[in-house]
Amino acid sequence: MSRPIRLLVGLGNPGREYELTRHNAGFWWVDAYARKRGVSLRAESRYFGAAARTSIGGRDLWLLEPATYMNESGKSVAALARFYKIEPDEILVVHDELDLPPGAVRAKLAGGHGGHNGLRDIHAHLGTLAFWRLRIGIGHPGDRNAVVGYVLHRPLAEEQRAIDEGIERSLDLADAMIDGAFESVMMKLHSKPPKPAAGDAP
Repeated sequence: MSRPIRLLVGLGNPGREYELTRHNAGFWWVDAYARKRGVSLRAESRYFGAAARTSIGGRDLWLLEPATYMNESGKSVAALARFYKIEPDEILVVHDELDLPPGAVRAKLAGGHGGHNGLRDIHAHLGTLAFWRLRIGIGHPGDRNAVVGYVLHRPLAEEQRAIDEGIERSLDLADAMIDGAFESVMMKLHSKPPKPAAGDAP
């Protein structure tokens, strides 16, 4: 068992023009989790973002969506984490992941930032990459020169359906993640869904 999560961060860009773009998958996940918990994120200028506090098993859990742009996400994360003395391995950052297909969701601790500007800035502000991540697959355009345009556009309809299904599937494991039961979570998230038996409806 890992330590329980005390800060759940969704990454994205603020503003209506970015709301439905692939880069905001982290916001989508945290918004869905907040709805599940019956809490609302509100602007908190001291944390440079929108935040909410809820309680699970008698422990406080903060939800945070930086209101900075993606490449300054660390400013927001560090402000809240330092104020409440939250250690890096008590933070779960939910973000879009180019290296996973739409619908795939993976959890991991530490590792590189993979060129993701949000993770890069969190690393710069915390001084470590040793925080948990929940990676929401959005697919890759196939050409690294097309990445910026790709992440800042909406997914195709079938991609959106797959992403939404992946988010729903991982939300079922949210409480286990918050409790620090990542080994169990990763076994469930990373296993391939069973193939339909012969004669089953597709």
